[in-house]
Amino acid sequence: QVQLVESGGGLVQAGGSLRLSCKASGSIFSILVGGWYRQAPGKQRELVADISPAGSTNYGDSVKGRFTISRDAAKNTVYLQMSSLKPEDTAVYYCNARNVHWPSSTLSGSWGQGTQVTVSS
Repeated sequence: QVQLVESGGGLVQAGGSLRLSCKASGSIFSILVGGWYRQAPGKQRELVADISPAGSTNYGDSVKGRFTISRDAAKNTVYLQMSSLKPEDTAVYYCNARNVHWPSSTLSGSWGQGTQVTVSS
């Protein structure tokens, strides 16, 4: 199991920006897909973005062009830069690490504790 610790959430006005960080324990993280998911009240957890060990990225349709995922192998950390935030981006954001062979839809792997992002209108 990989331990994941998120940080960087908070309250921001619509149109603003936030950067989330996810620090992973263990060198195994370098061979795992790092991802961000979110879950709003009453809704299912959904993929926001993920990044493969080689750096290939994948984004949910609702965040394309506004969010950027990246990873720093030396720091064992995955980042999510969020810009042009909208009230509908309000959710708890969870960091995830999963095997490269598992689709994102399986919601498999290790999870962080979550960090709240609230976007006010």
